[in-house]
Amino acid sequence: MYKLFNWCLACCGAPLISSSALAFPSQDMGKLVSSLILPSLVNAGRNLSTFHSSFSSSVNLFATRVEALSKKSISVGGKGKKDDGFDSVDDALIVFNKMIGNYPMPSVVEFTKFLAAVVRMRHYDIVVSMCRRMELLGVSHNVYSLSILINCFCQLGRVGFGYSVLGKMIKLGVEPSVVTLSTLINGLCKQSKISQAVSLFDKMVEKGYQPNLIVYSTLLNGLCKIGSSDQAVRFLRMMEGRGFKPNIVAYSTVIDCLCKNGLLEEALHLFSELKVKGIKPNTVTYSCLIHGMCNSGQQKEATRLLNEMVDKNISLDIFTYNILMDALCKEGMIFEALNMVDTMRKQGIEPNVVSYTALMNGHCLQNKMDKARRVLQLMIEKGFAPNIVSYSTMINGYCKAKRLDEAAELFHEISQKGQTPNIVTYSILIQSMFQVGRVSTACEFFRKMLASGQVPDIVTCSILLDGLCKTGKLEEALKLFQAVRSNGLKLTIVSYSIMIDGLCKAGHVEVAKELFNKLLENGLKPNVYTYTIMINGLHKERLPDEAYQLFKSMGDNDCVPDWCCYNVMIGASSKQLYLEGNTSS
Repeated sequence: MYKLFNWCLACCGAPLISSSALAFPSQDMGKLVSSLILPSLVNAGRNLSTFHSSFSSSVNLFATRVEALSKKSISVGGKGKKDDGFDSVDDALIVFNKMIGNYPMPSVVEFTKFLAAVVRMRHYDIVVSMCRRMELLGVSHNVYSLSILINCFCQLGRVGFGYSVLGKMIKLGVEPSVVTLSTLINGLCKQSKISQAVSLFDKMVEKGYQPNLIVYSTLLNGLCKIGSSDQAVRFLRMMEGRGFKPNIVAYSTVIDCLCKNGLLEEALHLFSELKVKGIKPNTVTYSCLIHGMCNSGQQKEATRLLNEMVDKNISLDIFTYNILMDALCKEGMIFEALNMVDTMRKQGIEPNVVSYTALMNGHCLQNKMDKARRVLQLMIEKGFAPNIVSYSTMINGYCKAKRLDEAAELFHEISQKGQTPNIVTYSILIQSMFQVGRVSTACEFFRKMLASGQVPDIVTCSILLDGLCKTGKLEEALKLFQAVRSNGLKLTIVSYSIMIDGLCKAGHVEVAKELFNKLLENGLKPNVYTYTIMINGLHKERLPDEAYQLFKSMGDNDCVPDWCCYNVMIGASSKQLYLEGNTSS
C-alpha cells in the first residue's frame, strides 16, 4: 500500500498515519517436496526464531507467573477434575513448572497430553512458549507435539510458521500425519488462502495420504466462501467417490455458493439430487434457495419453495424471515414487510438487527429518510445495537437523497459511539462527495479510511478514479491508477474503462489507445462499454477509419454492439458527412 499512501500524500494533503501502518505482513510458505513438503530449512529456522523472539515478552511473563504461583499448592488431578484438566491457565503453568522440574522429566507423551489440555483452554501463545521451553530443556518432540505446535501457529494466524515447523519435522525425520497436514489446510482456509490449501490437499492425495471427512468439509467450506462453485461441486463429487457421504450441511453449503453465483438451475438440480438420495433438506437449505430466487427476481419460485417448506412442516427461522423481508422491502412492499414482522412475533420470533436494517433500507429506497431514521431509533429502543451495516444503509440513504451533511453527521456520530466504519461506508461517502463536486471532502474521507487501517479495494479505487476523472483531476487519476497497478491490486475492466473515458474526454486519445491495447496483455477483455468509449473518442478526434476498424473488431472478442454503440457510430457518421458536405461547398 506504500504507493497508494504516497498518492494520498501527494494528492489529498498530509497523511494521518505513517506508511509503516499500511504494510502487509508477509509469511514464508514452505515448498512441496520429496516425501511431501520440504520448506527451506534456513527460512524455517529464521521464521521460528523471529516468532520466538516476538514471544520473548510472553515467555518472560510466563516464567514470572510460574515463579509467583509455584508456591501455591495444587494437585494435578484433584477431586472433580480430570487428570489433564485445569481450573485456569495459572494452574496449568504451575503443573508445567513441576513437570520440567522433575528428574527424570516426563516423556514427550505426557507433555503432549498436557499441551493438548492447554490448547483446549485456547491459550495458544502459551503452548508455543511451552514448546520452546521443552526444546531448550532437551525434550524430543514427536509428531503429536509438533502437530499441536502447528495447530497453535495456525490458530494464531501464523500459518507460515506452521510450515516452518513442518520443515523441522522433515529435517528430524518425523513423518507428518494426516492430522498434521489437515491442520495446515484448516489454517490456510481460515486465512482465505484457498488455492494453497487445495494445492496441499492435492499433494496429500498424490503421496498416498487419505484425507478424512473433516478435511473435505473444511476445503468445501473454504471454496464456497471464495465463490469457487465449480471446484466446490468437484470436491463434493470427490467425497462421494471416495466413500464419504456428504451430509445436509455440505449440500447446503454448495447450494448457497451456487445461488450466490447466480447458478440457480444447478442449485435446484443439486437440491433435487439430495432429496432423491434420501437426505432431508432443512431450514438452511430452503433459505439459501429462497434467497437466491429473491435476488434474481424469481419471486414465484421463491414462493413455491416457501410453500414447500410449510407443507413439510419445516419451520421458518429468523434467517428465512429476514430474506423474505429484505426481498419485500427491495420491491417497495414495506406494508407487507411490516405484516411479516407481526407474523414472526406471533410465532415467538423477535426481529433482530438484520430485520430492522431491511426495513430501514426499504424506506431509504423510497427516499423516506425520516421513516428510516425512526426505524433506527426503534431498533435502539428495543435494545439492539445497530451494526455498521445498519449505519451504512442510513448513510447511503442520506447520500442518495442528496442530504450529504446529514450523512457526514451520522458518520461522525457512529465513530463517537465506538463503531468502526468499514470500506463500504467510506466508499459510499467518497462517491457521493465526488458526485456533487466536493473533491476535497472526498479525499478527506479517503485519508480517514487509510488512517483507520482500512485497506482500499479495487471498488474503492475505481470510485476514486471515476471521481477524479469527472472532476477534471486527470493527472491525479493517472497517478492513482499507476499506484494501484504497482501495488498489485488486480485492475478490472471497469477501472480501465474509467481511465480510457477520462483520457478521451480530455483529448488524450493516443494515451487512451495505448491503455486500450494493453487490456489483452493484462488478461482483460474489453466489454461493449469500453469499445463504445474508445470508438466515441476516436470519432471526436476525427479518426473515423480507426473507429470503424475498432467497431469491426468487436466480434473478435465475442463482444456484440448494443444500441448505444450503434448510436455512437451512426451519430459520428452523420456528423462526418455533414462536415464533409460543408467543406466541399
